[in-house]
Amino acid sequence: MNAADLLVRCLETEGVEYVFGLPGEELEDLLFALRDSTVQFIPVRHEQGAAFMADVHGRLTGEAGVCLATLGPGATNLLTGVADAHLDKSPLVAITGQGSRERLHKESHQALDIVHTFEPVVKWNTQITDTQSITESVRKAFKLAEYEKPGATHLEFPEDVAAEQVDGEPLPQRERVRRPDPDAGSLTRAADLVAAAERPVVLAGNGAVRTPAAARLAELVEHAGIPVVATYMGKGAVSDRSERSLMTLDSGPNGEASTAIERADCVVAVGYDIAEHDPRSWNPDLDKSIVHVDHEPAEVYTHYNPDVELVADISAVLRDLRGRLDQRDERSWWHDLRERIVDDVRRKPEADEPFSVKGTLPYLREVMADADVLISDVGSHKMAIAQQFPVYEPNTCIVSNGLASMGIAVPGGIAADLAIESNVVVATGDGGFLMNAAEIETATRLGLGYTIVVFNDDDYGLISEKQLENTGDQFGTELTNPDLELFAESFGIESDRPETWAEVETALDEAVPSNEMSLIEIPIP
Repeated sequence: MNAADLLVRCLETEGVEYVFGLPGEELEDLLFALRDSTVQFIPVRHEQGAAFMADVHGRLTGEAGVCLATLGPGATNLLTGVADAHLDKSPLVAITGQGSRERLHKESHQALDIVHTFEPVVKWNTQITDTQSITESVRKAFKLAEYEKPGATHLEFPEDVAAEQVDGEPLPQRERVRRPDPDAGSLTRAADLVAAAERPVVLAGNGAVRTPAAARLAELVEHAGIPVVATYMGKGAVSDRSERSLMTLDSGPNGEASTAIERADCVVAVGYDIAEHDPRSWNPDLDKSIVHVDHEPAEVYTHYNPDVELVADISAVLRDLRGRLDQRDERSWWHDLRERIVDDVRRKPEADEPFSVKGTLPYLREVMADADVLISDVGSHKMAIAQQFPVYEPNTCIVSNGLASMGIAVPGGIAADLAIESNVVVATGDGGFLMNAAEIETATRLGLGYTIVVFNDDDYGLISEKQLENTGDQFGTELTNPDLELFAESFGIESDRPETWAEVETALDEAVPSNEMSLIEIPIP
C-alpha cells in the first residue's frame, strides 16, 4: 500500500465516520484511499464549511471531527473553523495536502508554510515527512485533540510522501487519559468556602456540558441548595426546568441572572473558560471568593484569581464536594429572580407586536423536543438565544462563543444531522447565513433534513446595536439580500416567509418535526 492508504487505515482505526473537505490535486492518493475505505468523504462547497462541520461533530459526539483541504488557499480557508474549534474546546483533526518536498525550499505555486500558519490555533501540528511516522502522528493528533481540554490538531501531508510505498499497522486506540481525583485538602477548603457563604452561586461553563459532569452538577446544586448561572456555552449543564437554574449570564428582563452573580459572595466556577465570558463583568470589584473546578489550572487574570483550584476530573470533584456539604434549601435571596426570568422567557408576543428573535423563541422551544439540537450562528440573534432560550439537556444548544465566528450554523446543521437522531434547527441572521449558504447543496445531496431559521434584518444587526449604543449612530452595517424564499427553492427545499405570529407558529410546527430540509425567513424590522 502507499502512505495515503496507511493514513486512511489509521483513520478507520480511530473510528472516523466522516471526513468533510474539498478535493485538490495534491490530495489525489488520499482521496482514492478514502474511496476504498469505510470512511465517508463528504465534498463540501467551502473549506470553512468543512472545518465548521468537523467542529460541530466534535462538540456533539466528543470524538474528533475530521476536515480535509489541499495546500495554499484550501488550507487557509480551513483556518477560521479550526480556530473556532480551538477556542470552543472542540476536538478536531485537520488534514491538509502539500506540494512535493523537493519544491518547498523555494517560492512555489500555492506553497505556504501552513504548519506555522496553523500553530497559534491548534494544540499540536506537524508535517508528515517520513512514512514511518504516519501511525504515530495520526494517533497523537487524535489523542491530543480529544484529551481534556480538547481542541484542534493538524497534519500536513505532502503529495510525494502520500505516494510512497510503505508497510505498517495503525496504532490501536487506548482509553483516554483520566485526570486524577481531587486532593482532600483542596476539597476541604472549597467546601468550607461554600458552606460559609451566604449567597453561593455556581457558574457553569463549557466544560460542564462537554464532559459527563452535568449529572453530578445537578446532584450537587440540588443537595446544597445553590443556584446555577451558565455561560452561553454552558447552557443545559443544569436543566432550565430546575428551580436552581437562573439560565445564563444576562438572562431576565432586567438582567436578573447578572444580579444574582453580582450579589453572590462565593462563585463555584465549573468547567469555566474566561474566553467564554470576561470575568470582569461579574467580578468587577474582586469581592467574591472563587472556587475553580476544571481539568486545567485557571488562567492568570486579575478578575479571576481563585481562592481554591480543584484541578481534577470535574465529575469526581463535584461528587466529592457534594459529600462535604450539608443539605440545605435556601431560596429566599434568588427565587424571585428565577420567577421573573421564567416569566420573561415564556411570554409569547401579542398578535400586533412586530417580529423579533425574542418573540420567536417561545414558539421554537414549544415545538422542539428536549433532545432536539439548536445551533446558533453569531449575531444579535445569538444573544437572544443565549439569554432567552431554555435548554433542558446538555449539549443541545450549540453556541460559538470562544472565537464567535459567523457562518457556523448552516454547515453545523449538516454535522449535527449526521451525528444525532433528534431533530436539528439552525438559527442564523442574514449576514451569517449567506456566508455559508452554499452548504445547503451539500445537505440536499446527502439527503439530510433540518430546519434553517433566518432572522433577516438586512443588516449586521449586532454591530449596529453596539455602534448606536456607543455613538448614537451606525455606519458600514447595512445589507441587501436576495429573495430568500426563491433562493431556498433553487436548492429544491421548502421555504416559508410568515407574515403573522400565528403563521410563525404554524411554520415551525410543520418544519421542525419534518425529515425534510426547509428554510423559514422571519423578517426583523
